[in-house]
Amino acid sequence: MSEATVTSKGQITIPADIRKALGLEAGERVMFTHLDDGTTVMRAKTRSMSEIKGLLKAAKGKRGVSVDDMNIG
Repeated sequence: MSEATVTSKGQITIPADIRKALGLEAGERVMFTHLDDGTTVMRAKTRSMSEIKGLLKAAKGKRGVSVDDMNIG
């Protein structure tokens, strides 16, 4: 279990192990869902189709990477 402290501005730092498990990087968004049983769930926000289209458009014409390159790191 990980723990975080809420600042006076309502901010928290997501613990490193949670960021790693969710694949979160600086600037990415997360979603919080509060359930009826009192549980709050935090998820990495998935990208919308328009965001994906924008990423693909920005990458057009750029050199791709091989599967071997992706497996390295």
